[in-house]
Amino acid sequence: MFNGKTVLITGGTGSFGKKFIATLLARYQPARLIVYSRDELKQFEMQQHFNHPCMRYFIGDVRDAERLEMAMRDVDLVVHAAALKQVPAAEYNPMECIKTNVGGAENVIKAALNHGVQKVIALSTDKAANPVNLYGATKLCSDKLFVAANNMAGKNPTIFSVVRYGNVVGSRGSVVPFFDNLINSGADTLPITHPEMTRFWLTLQQGVDFVLSNFQRMRGGELFVPKIPSVRITDLAAAMAPTLKQEIIGIRPGEKLHEVMCPADDSFHTYEFNDYYVIAPSISFTSRNNDFSVNALGEKAQLVAPGFEYNSLNNRHFLSIAELQSMNQQVLSE
Repeated sequence: MFNGKTVLITGGTGSFGKKFIATLLARYQPARLIVYSRDELKQFEMQQHFNHPCMRYFIGDVRDAERLEMAMRDVDLVVHAAALKQVPAAEYNPMECIKTNVGGAENVIKAALNHGVQKVIALSTDKAANPVNLYGATKLCSDKLFVAANNMAGKNPTIFSVVRYGNVVGSRGSVVPFFDNLINSGADTLPITHPEMTRFWLTLQQGVDFVLSNFQRMRGGELFVPKIPSVRITDLAAAMAPTLKQEIIGIRPGEKLHEVMCPADDSFHTYEFNDYYVIAPSISFTSRNNDFSVNALGEKAQLVAPGFEYNSLNNRHFLSIAELQSMNQQVLSE
């Protein structure tokens, strides 16, 4: 699938991008791996570690349509990971968030279509399902753009899909390194926003593996959701610092008590496969097959029950404190 291919990843210097690049280099022989991002220092630092002959580092912003057009030439596969992701920053800088997450998505789509890219996968978030903050709302807009792009393609062979998942353990700005820094600095309490809060949980490697597998499964237009465990935030704190007191500080603006990945309103076009769900497009494609009960590998799914909702509270799999300790130890040691 990836051998001999040219792969471009936007936002490639982020946590996901680094793990994605490391995985591709370890498992495949791509012709070129292009990191497209706007931070020259992060690219310089990344080049010290990832200096394989196939690597290319392009300075550019997804807001810059002309630069994206140049970067997409002769590209086969694209992962769109670039986004403004911090909820408070998005609330405080709404126009900037919209320019990157919505305008940038449009630019990626147009450049991919103009240059005949084979497949594009855009990364989304559980915050895009029934969004209550601007970040989630912009990612929902992005999701809709990438789904609808399959209609825009017409007879163009380019296909677009979306991958949606939850909190990534140890990613930049996430709660595990935040708690770890507090513990190491001698804090006597850990701040908990709400004692009943739950979140979906997966490692960077799990996220990368899910994206890679969906390049083979995708038919274009579907939104992939992995079956992953949930965590209780109080269990996470207990796993990391069992002797520290937990201080309840209240839910922050734009934050949910529980996250959703498959909303109940989408149940009439949500399909369950063995280890993931697919939310099929709510629109019909005029030049493509609209049956998403079978993926590109021929695997078959069942339509979920009416009203089905996949959220972090009703999840059947919660991580134990022991499992959290093992996972955190692995992530923090990387």
